[in-house]
Parts: sequence; C-alpha cells; structure tokens
Amino acid sequence: MGSGLCFWHDSKFDKSGLELTQKLERYAKRGGLLQGLELKRANLEGLNLVKFGDNNGYDLSYGNFYRANLRGAHLFNNTFRGASLMKADLREANLHCCHLEDTNLLGLKLSSTRIDNLYLGDKLLQEQQGLLALKEKRINDANDLFLQSEEIYRSLRKGAEQQGLFEMAGKYTYQELRMRHQQYPKYSQRRLVSSFINLLCGYGEKPENVIRFSLAMIVVCALLYFLFGVSYEDQLLQLNAANSISENISALLNSFYFSVVTFTTLGYGDITPIGVSRFIAAIEAFTGSFSLALFVVVFVKRMTR
Repeated sequence: MGSGLCFWHDSKFDKSGLELTQKLERYAKRGGLLQGLELKRANLEGLNLVKFGDNNGYDLSYGNFYRANLRGAHLFNNTFRGASLMKADLREANLHCCHLEDTNLLGLKLSSTRIDNLYLGDKLLQEQQGLLALKEKRINDANDLFLQSEEIYRSLRKGAEQQGLFEMAGKYTYQELRMRHQQYPKYSQRRLVSSFINLLCGYGEKPENVIRFSLAMIVVCALLYFLFGVSYEDQLLQLNAANSISENISALLNSFYFSVVTFTTLGYGDITPIGVSRFIAAIEAFTGSFSLALFVVVFVKRMTR
C-alpha cells in the first residue's frame, strides 16, 4: 500500500463503509495474519470467523475495530486481547467464549448479542488506567476513566439481562456500582456509605457478605460482653484476672451464647446485660434483626436468578 504495510494492517487507508466481510473470511482461511488489523469503520456485517476444530479460535488481538459494523457477526471463541471495539456495532452478534482482556469496549452496541462466557480479565482496560491515574494523583483523569468503566459494565449488564443471563448481570451490576464508588470524593459521606453497603451486602449482590458481617458482629459483641460483664443467676460473668482459666473460659463461652441469642433476637432471659453491656445489647439486637431481614432479601434475589 506504499507504506510498507498490507491492506489489512495499514491504518492510513480509509476503510470506511467498505464491504470486507467475504474478503476477510477468505484472508483468515488462507492463514493470513489477523493480529493488529486496521478495520476502523469497515463494514463487516455477518462476518463468520469461527475456527472449527480449534479450541483457541482466531487471534484478532491488537486490532482496531472502531465503529466497525459487526452486526450479526459470528465470532465464537476468538481472542481480541488489547484490541479496540470502541463504539463497534455488535448487535445480534455471537461473542460466546470470546477473550476480551485489555480491550476497549466503550460504547459497544450489544442489543441481542450473545455474551455468555465472556472473559474480560480481572479488570477492564479503563479500570486499570483509572487505578494508575489515581496512583499518580491525576484525580480528574481517574474519575473520567472510572466513569467509562461504569458505562461499559452497565452496557454488559443490560446485554446479560436481555439474554436472560441474570447471574452474569448480577456480577456486572456489582462492578458497575463499584466503579461509581470510585468516583466519589475520598472520605466523603457518599463514599463512606457506599463502602459500608459494599461491606454489608456487596451492593445487594453478595449474601455471603451479610453472613460474614453477622459473624463478625456476634464475635465483637461477645468479646465486649466478656469485657464489661453480663449477669447469670446473680453471678457476674466477666473477665477477671483473679478467676481461674476455666472460669474465664466459661464466662467467655457464655458471652458468645448471649451474643448469639441477642443477635437473633431470641431473648431467652437466662443471661441479662448489665451496665454498658445493655447499650451494646440494644445495638446488637437492632443490627441483628436488620441483618437477618437483609440476608433473606439478598439471598432470595440471588437464588431467583
């Protein structure tokens, strides 16, 4: 092409609107190099790039598919590592089992697109860049990159919901809200509330977080009861250096028992709080009733998917 590059890899050759579907299919079947393709704004509607009998599929890494028309394309099990699919039209396409690590997915059109078993890597490209910008104190750049990541996760979430992939949609919902959290000013009230909700229930997507929080609450309150004391049959159950080891262990176990009873709001009444322990018990009972209700809501939401 006069630039030392072939037609497929020359970024200076304008391929806008060129119908290259059949030509690219023939080029791929002949064993042509598919890494680093420059197909910006090319018309690749209905492209069929499926490598039958090969578990790895075609390697389209580092390619530029910016605003390319890939509507209805069949791209099963292909690799787009480090590529740009920014604003590409992938409506009604098949991206099943595709590898999209470090790929620019901003503005991707995914209406009626098959996206099950996508592999995006640990973090999106923009998410990695945002964390780097945050580390370098470029706050505005970081917020912009986190906003882009939020938009990408939202697009993936909507695509998953449309395909009935609700477990995948839940995962992308969590990531979407996590990217929104990153945009809040450090130490702001919104960021602190967001951090607490994430810790408590994973933005409503992780019932296991509710269990961890509940167990932590029970253990902490039990230790506080052991420190400040509770009453059992007119006896004080409390840490006391004058008591024997077995007596202190017995008091600790009873404190754990009382903490569980209080957290679950059973209230048998055999052990009663005294002094500061009353305030701790009131907080634990309120938190326990709230946590149990939250667990039911989050668990049912998760299981109905």
